[in-house]
Amino acid sequence: MKDAVDIGDLPQGRAGLRVLVTSYRSNPHVGGQGVYVRELSAALLRQGCRVSVASGPPYPELEPGIALIRLPSLDLFEESNAMLALRWRHLASKADRGEWLAHNTGAFGEMTAFARRLRAYLAREGDRFDVVHDNQTLAFPMIAIARRMPLLTTLHHPIDIDRDYAIAGAESWWKRALVKRWHGFVQTQAATARRLPRFLCVSEASRRAYAERCGVDPARIAVAHNGIDHEAFHVDPAVERDPDLIVAMASADVPIKGLDVLVEALAKIAPERPGLRLRVIGTLREGPTKRMLERTGLSDRVEFRAGLTRTEIAHLFRRAGLFVSASRFEGFGFPPAEAMACGAPVVVSDGGALPEVAGDAGIVTPVGDAEALARAIAHVVDNRDIAHAMSLRGPEWARSAFVWDHHAQAAISLYHELIQARTGVRAAQ
Repeated sequence: MKDAVDIGDLPQGRAGLRVLVTSYRSNPHVGGQGVYVRELSAALLRQGCRVSVASGPPYPELEPGIALIRLPSLDLFEESNAMLALRWRHLASKADRGEWLAHNTGAFGEMTAFARRLRAYLAREGDRFDVVHDNQTLAFPMIAIARRMPLLTTLHHPIDIDRDYAIAGAESWWKRALVKRWHGFVQTQAATARRLPRFLCVSEASRRAYAERCGVDPARIAVAHNGIDHEAFHVDPAVERDPDLIVAMASADVPIKGLDVLVEALAKIAPERPGLRLRVIGTLREGPTKRMLERTGLSDRVEFRAGLTRTEIAHLFRRAGLFVSASRFEGFGFPPAEAMACGAPVVVSDGGALPEVAGDAGIVTPVGDAEALARAIAHVVDNRDIAHAMSLRGPEWARSAFVWDHHAQAAISLYHELIQARTGVRAAQ
C-alpha cells in the first residue's frame, strides 16, 4: 500500500507542464467543488504549470492567467420547468439527451453528461494538454479519456455514504425510493473508479472508504490534505472572542451533517448556561432540525445565517468561543480547518477525516454520541485556560497541515508518474 505523499520529497513543477483541471460543476459559493477547483488551479499555477480549467455550470472563479473552458450543460436546476427545457438541437447530443432524461426521471445525470462532453472536447483538443486532473467526476467516459491521455482523479469521499444516511433518514417508503433513484450514479462511480489508473485523495479516511466501499486498490491512491486560504482565515488579535458563542456550519439539514446531534447536545447543557448560544452558517428549513429545536425549546438560542462571504465567515470564526462539527462523515472538512486557523477552539466527531483535520489541536468525540459531545462542549466553554490553549495550538497546526501548494506538489508528482508510465508504454510498443 502506498502511504500518504511525502511533501518533502516531491519535485517542483516544471515550467510549461500543461494541466487541464476538470469539474462537472464548480459553484464558487456553495459547497467545496468550486473552492477545490479555484485553489488547486491557483496552486498549480504558482508551481509553474500552465493551467486551464474545463467546467460545466456554475462556472468557477479563477485566478488571472488560468484559462476557463466552458462546457455548457442544460443546467436544468435553473429551469422553471425542466421537462420543457429540451430543444430540437439537443436531440443530436447524447450528453444532452441523457442529462434531460435522467433529471426528469429523478436521477442525477450531470456527471455522465459532463464526461461525454469532456471526452468529445479532448478528442478535438487533447493535444493541448499533458495531463488531465479531474475533480471526482467518476463517470464511464472518463475511462476512455484515461486510455487516451494521462488522467489523475481527486477523490473526496464516496457518495454512497451520503446516500445510506439519506435513506436511513427518509420518513416514508416513497422518499426512500426517491433517494435511491437520485443516487443511482454511485454504482457508476464505484465501477469507474476501479478502472481508472491513479488517484489523489484528500484524507486517509477517505482513501480507506474508497477501498472498502468501492473496491478501489488503495495502492493506487495517494493522500494529500486540502489546503485552506490563509490570507482569509487567520487570527486577528483585535477581534474579541465570545466564550458563549458556539459556531457550526451545515449547508443542508441532512443526516450526514449531524446537526441533530449538536442540537441534542446543546439541549443537555444549555439550562445551566443561560448565555450559551449556537450560530449555524446555513439555512433552517422544514425538517428534523427545526422540529428538534421546537421540541427542545432552543429556537431562541440558535440562529441560522446564510449567504455569508468568506470575510464574514472568518470574522465569525474569530469571535467564536467554540466551533463544533458533529458530522457523521467528512471526506475532509474545510470549516473546522478554517475555524482553527482563525483561533477558534474546535470539537469534532470522529466521522471520517475530522480527527485528521483536528489533529492534536482539537477534541474528538464519537459519532452520534450527543452525551459525549455535550461533555466536550461544556469542558471547553467552562474552562477558559483550556479554550485559550486550544486557540494557540489550532492556528499553528492549520498553517503547517493545510497548505494548497503542498497539495499541488503532490499532484505534480503524480502527473510525472502518469506521464512517465505512458511514455514507457509507448516506447515498449
